Amino acid sequence: MKTVIADKIASIAQHLNLKRELRVSADIPCEEGVVIAAEVLNNKNTYNQLELTSGRMAVVKKGDIVVGALGHRKALFGYSGHIPEKLAVGDTLQLLNMGGVIGACDSINASFGQPFDARVLGAVLDFPYLGERIGVPARIGMQKLAAEPVLDTQGVPVVAIAGTCMNSGKTAAACAIVSRLRHHGHTVDAFKATGVSLRRDILAMEDAGARNTLIFTDFGVACTTGANGPAATRTMLTRLAANKPDVIVFELGDGILGAYGVEAILRDAGIRAALTCLVLCANDPVAAWGGVKLLREDFGIEPGIVTGPATDNDVGKDIIVQRMGVKAINAVTESMQLGDAVTTHVGLKLSQPDASS
Repeated sequence: MKTVIADKIASIAQHLNLKRELRVSADIPCEEGVVIAAEVLNNKNTYNQLELTSGRMAVVKKGDIVVGALGHRKALFGYSGHIPEKLAVGDTLQLLNMGGVIGACDSINASFGQPFDARVLGAVLDFPYLGERIGVPARIGMQKLAAEPVLDTQGVPVVAIAGTCMNSGKTAAACAIVSRLRHHGHTVDAFKATGVSLRRDILAMEDAGARNTLIFTDFGVACTTGANGPAATRTMLTRLAANKPDVIVFELGDGILGAYGVEAILRDAGIRAALTCLVLCANDPVAAWGGVKLLREDFGIEPGIVTGPATDNDVGKDIIVQRMGVKAINAVTESMQLGDAVTTHVGLKLSQPDASS
């Protein structure tokens, strides 16, 4: 056991309330969610920030001691990597995302350049036994994810936002919907069901007016898959519904076809039954057509609304309405209309306009 002083603690370790002075061990379990300290070995001009436990983004530079957690990632746009089978102090790994997931990089995205290399300093120790200096490797999350969690939404309406791929406008749509629901006087809780650990999206939902938020990282998951995605979604739906919101809004990170487990979630009969409205985000009309077709034919889900860049002008919206028979509303230029349409779809009331206005 030795002491290190951390320069930056990534948001993936938020629930541990770590201080900058840390104890680390050379005994490093190669398991998802194990928290490690590492020294950054290079500088980068792009994709060079780390989300801190405060939610702020900080530029990372060579020589920084950062705290993150072991994890894998399979991203369409971004770095992909895995957890090594064994790990020793002095080994080099890579920062796989801005939330602090660390692993062995397998594939890069050319627009992001090479990832940050990081020399492993050891597993960060937690001291759970009061009055004793017995350290155990720290792990992310406020509690461990149950293998087969119960799903009980207690009749609360549920809005899901799915996309045809990454960067299709899902968070913008979620925030527009949350904000408008709040303007109509409804209490909204929200969560992010899939992706790789990064709190930015749920923080944006909080800024839009969500009362309570969750993310899969809260339950020890660094990156979702088809194996853990349904369990994480069931857990967060049940947890938030217990707080009796008027509606729950959640975002499915990545696309319907991808490695983060969206397909497995949509194939879960219990989760499908809990959905009151599904909003599809698409980048172009062809993606919208394919996404609607997939939802209808593969999952038996009728999308309520299509949004995203495919609806940026009337041309795209007209194609979606005429070819797919689904409402098309843009989340950026028509955010109020999108929120109103979702509010009505889930059976909640629209607020009465101010008579003086």
